[in-house]
Amino acid sequence: MTQTFQHVSYLWDEAEAARLAGDEVALLIYRSNLLGADLRLTNYGGGNTSCKVLETDPLSGQPTQVMWVKGSGGDLGTLKKSGLAALYMDRLQALKNRYRGLEFEDEMVELFNHCIFDLSSKAPSIDTALHAFLPFAHVDHLHPDAAIAIAAAKDGERITRELFDGQIGWVPWRRPGFELGLELERCLAENPGIRGIMLGSHGLFTWGDTAYESYVNTLEVIERCADYLEENYGKKGPVFGGQTVEIVENHRRQAAQLAPVLRGFCSSETRMVGHFSDDERVLQFINSDDLTRLAPLGTSCPDHFLRTKIQPLVLDLAPAADLSDVAALKEKLAPAFEAYRRVYTDYYETCKHANSPALRDPNPVVILWPGVGMFTFAKDKQTARVAAEFYGNAINVMRGAEAISEYTALPRQEAFDIEYWLLEEAKLQRMPKPKPLTGRVALVTGSGGGI
Repeated sequence: MTQTFQHVSYLWDEAEAARLAGDEVALLIYRSNLLGADLRLTNYGGGNTSCKVLETDPLSGQPTQVMWVKGSGGDLGTLKKSGLAALYMDRLQALKNRYRGLEFEDEMVELFNHCIFDLSSKAPSIDTALHAFLPFAHVDHLHPDAAIAIAAAKDGERITRELFDGQIGWVPWRRPGFELGLELERCLAENPGIRGIMLGSHGLFTWGDTAYESYVNTLEVIERCADYLEENYGKKGPVFGGQTVEIVENHRRQAAQLAPVLRGFCSSETRMVGHFSDDERVLQFINSDDLTRLAPLGTSCPDHFLRTKIQPLVLDLAPAADLSDVAALKEKLAPAFEAYRRVYTDYYETCKHANSPALRDPNPVVILWPGVGMFTFAKDKQTARVAAEFYGNAINVMRGAEAISEYTALPRQEAFDIEYWLLEEAKLQRMPKPKPLTGRVALVTGSGGGI
């Protein structure tokens, strides 16, 4: 059966699904890859999926229910079986008896390891409980821009209820973890028969009895969100308050000239590599009247600001500025970088806890130059490019939320508690150490006559 969608891609191949029939884990991986292939459904590395199946317990030989769920790290678009965690459902349910409350929530992640069924499993993620406590065979948790725009809107709960006629539940913002899993379970108990749950400022949960039903349900819900946004763009006035800056004709040449200078500032602590973006959505935002109001608010979805920092640096530099005098240019830009570092350090000092990790690099990840484009800086080219994608997601969210209501960002303390979460720090510490040439750029020539 062919489905028609305008805002998302329907990629289900019945022949491929028939080939995988009877293997629910293979169908989970197939569904996950399809969802991850469309960045309108979820961002790179974001979201997770699961299925619950009967397996034979290797110790007792008896059938037991097992949940296969995307493990920590990785990307849905390239997910393989090695990227899944498999856990005993009865043990996951039993963890409710071990839960000591919100203050001790983080200790539950370690206990997930005692629930592992497949000894070759990927490490379970903090979202494991969110899937375990929803009783459906197949569950999708995604971060679609269209849904987050509603989830991050001031009137998001009301809009969700009215848009879906009560068929999508609502759970207010809660940091991912065991408590959020329990809140999802309560929401479902209080709203039997719903087809999904919107997470305030975060994302979307949807489900189905089969991999296909879950896939189509997910697409239909996101499509409806996108339709609603499309119906409302321009009703309140021009998008982002209208354009106040014109893009200059030679903007890419300007960007190329400025990029090395920005890289130097951003590399004051660690060598960084840059990426430049001038796509339509970026230019619409950075050239708009609302830029100065919205940019300082920061992003809402945790995945967004973990990649982009809490807010961007907006350059006070004419798009057609003369960039030929590099020394004068550095002198002009230095105060902006110093101010950004102070603001970021103040954010850390104000929000930190006694056991918070040390202050990280206070330089900006995202730099916006009205009339020209967006620069992102990170340890390597891929990470810088992904940061640009994530801020593009954040722009989409702000655009949608402003069209239907008013955009709301996470409170600074909530954002800090995600960015400097001890579990997030542990994940960073597990990453491979940078190689000797990480952050360096080499220019190789040879066609001119010899090396």
